[in-house]
This record gives sequence, C-alpha cells and structure tokens, in this order.
Amino acid sequence: MAELEPLYTAEEMKAAEAGHDIDALMRRAGGAVAEELMRRYPDARRVALHAGGGANGGDGRIAAEILRAQGRELVDERPDVVIDALLGTGLRGEPREETARLIEQINGSGAPVLAVDIPSGVNASTGEVAGAAIQADITVTMHGPKVGLAVAPGRFLAGGVVVADIGLEQAATQHRLVSPQILAEVPRRSVRDNKYTAGHVLVVGGARGMTGAASLAARAAFRADAGYVTIAAPAESIPVLETLVLEAVKRPLDDVFEAAARAQALAVGPGLGRGEEAHALVRRLLAELAIPAVVDADALHRLEPAEWPAPRVLTPHEGELGRLLGRASSEIAAHRLASVQEAAARFDCVVVLKGEDSLVAAPGKGVLVAALGPSSLATAGTGDVLTGITAAFLAKGMEPHRAAAAACAAQQLAAREAPQRYGLVAGDVVEALPSALAR
Repeated sequence: MAELEPLYTAEEMKAAEAGHDIDALMRRAGGAVAEELMRRYPDARRVALHAGGGANGGDGRIAAEILRAQGRELVDERPDVVIDALLGTGLRGEPREETARLIEQINGSGAPVLAVDIPSGVNASTGEVAGAAIQADITVTMHGPKVGLAVAPGRFLAGGVVVADIGLEQAATQHRLVSPQILAEVPRRSVRDNKYTAGHVLVVGGARGMTGAASLAARAAFRADAGYVTIAAPAESIPVLETLVLEAVKRPLDDVFEAAARAQALAVGPGLGRGEEAHALVRRLLAELAIPAVVDADALHRLEPAEWPAPRVLTPHEGELGRLLGRASSEIAAHRLASVQEAAARFDCVVVLKGEDSLVAAPGKGVLVAALGPSSLATAGTGDVLTGITAAFLAKGMEPHRAAAAACAAQQLAAREAPQRYGLVAGDVVEALPSALAR
C-alpha cells in the first residue's frame, strides 16, 4: 500500500526527539528558520523576534543571532518581517492574556509573519484554536508536519508550510496525510474484467428538481472507472435522467432491491429528498443490503446508528455532521478532528468530514487527512461527485477507509487538473477524473 506522510502530534514529536542532543536539534531548527527567512524575504533588513521561554523560543533566538550575523537588524518597531516563536507545540487551551494581546499586535502590524514550528495559539495536536492566534504567512515546522498545520482551523493560520530536516528519524504516527500516491491502490480493469466485474454501482436518489445530484454521482462513478452504473429514482425523474446520463441504466425506486441484486456498491442520498418515504427507504436499504454503501446528503437526514450488514461510509459536511451529533456546525468547525472521530465511533463506520481538509476517520484508527485540492471545490455538487467516486472504489473491492481517502484525493486532484481556474463547477471535476486517475 502507498505510504502516507506522518502527521505529528506534540507528544509524538517529543517521542521522536527523545534520546537526541536537544541543543543540536535547536541549532538546526534555528538555522532552518534563518535560512528560510533570508530566502523568502531577501530584502528584509529589520526583523522583530517574539520568543517565549521554551524550546520554541530557543529556536527563534538562535535564528535571530544568525540573522544578526548576516547583517539583519533586530528591532521592536516597524519590522520588515516578524518571527513568531512565542508558544510552539506545547500549547493547551488559550494563550495567557498578555500573550494574547501581543498576538493581536503582531497580527495588526502589517508585517509578514514567519512562525516557528506552528503559529502561536494553534493546538499542534488538533488544529483547534481556543483564543488569539497568529496569522502566519509562512510556517517553518521541524522534522514533519504537525496535525495542527493540516487540520482546520489551524491550517488556515499556517500560511505556506516548509518542513525542515533537523536530523530525526521518521516515526509512526496516529494520523497521516494523504498523498497522490494513494491512487496507485485503486484497482485497474484487467483483460479478464467485464462491465460488471469492473465495478457495478447503484445510485439511489434523483427526486424531482434534484436529478442533477444523482446524475453527478452516476457520472463520477463512471469516470472513476466503474464498469456499470444503475440509477434508481422516482418514476417521474427517469425521463430527465435519461437525457443527463446516457450510459447509466435507470430503474424506478419501486425496483431498487431488484436493481441491487447485482450491484457491488450503493450510493444513497444524492437528491433523494427528506420525506418519510425516503427516510424509510434509506433505513431499509442500509439494514438489508449486504454491499458496501456511501451515505450522503439526504440519506444522512435523521440517520441513527445501527448494526449494518456491510461497510458504510458517511460523507457529511460540517452542518450535516452537526445534525448527526446534535451540535451546531460552528462547534464542528472548531473541533473537526475530535468530531469526525466521535462520529466514526458512534456509527461504527468510516466517516468523511468534507472540507478543504477532508478528514477520513474509521473506528479505532487514526484520521487520514486529504488536503490536495484547490478552494474552488467549494461549489454545489462536488459532494455528489465524491459520493460517486467513493462508491466506484468500494465496488472495485477497496477497503473502506482507504477507498474513502483515495476518493477524496481523486476528487481534489481532478479539481487541480480541470482547466478552469475560476468558476469551476462539479461537472468539470467529473470530466477531469480520468486524467487525475491516470497519474
């Protein structure tokens, strides 16, 4: 299986540093900070250092001495660049009041900020921000990326992230960063395959006025290399779907269990509706079908934990996950890592919390963070695309945790492959999938 990049918590970094010469590590870290500052801001002559009393502050002070020796002036007012070495990875909770005021002053200074290891105020182990936090332009982090640099809201404060090699060995971590190489795990069609064995996906959804959602999921499944796709939809929607997805077979919802007999994966929810009949159908499909299923959009409405006969992958955004856990979406946004892990444990299945940092959690496992795509993915219909891709990978027999992570990577890379830099729509992502998967 493709190797995934480690994401370090504060405790995992302490373990990685154990037994090493701390002074030597600090000299390398300080040197890396000074080198990156001079490379990125070659014309900066006036540098302000804000350093705390711990190892993070020590890294900053070493960097400042190197910069002074290179002819830079260390100043308190009107700097060209600010070095943030206040708190580091040991922070828990809010900064103290005096430190919080200093953070606000730095953010309001107008000067670019280089953060040492992690922006002060960001929890390195979770990405949570409990109070004031530095908005960095660049973060020089030691040895490997920290969880708080990859998971929002911390990732939004990090700016560009540069990883500095300070002479430590790579170590196993609980959480990992998804790389494009995960797509090498997606099974490719062989000469022995037919359209059914290449992956047969059943999409259930497409109520009147929402046929686009089901069509996007079906088209995405095809472009993610499924060999056969069936759409089960209300009878009045089928004429519309016939024009939207020529290659898919269409069946009325009344025939959905017959249609599922040969399917290898289910995608339920895109445009299904939230009425009582739809809710009852979702419960029955998930309870009775012994094939893996992706549960998205309307199928997440009023979903309750149950003993299901096959793997289920839930793909909520923050609002949907908030409803599943009985919390406000703002609380989910503030505690993304903890929330997705809680949901995976509660529903005993894989849960994907969508976002710029899509978090893929499974019970008893670390979280896989997929953050490869552009912000243009924040547009209507891309969730339906992710549903179709995930279903295609499940139909090909991928393990659900890896299938969901690979689907996130494929969607994000397809958005990068699409020719549209602005005005990206979900259909553009669908059409770019073959190029992304051909990597």
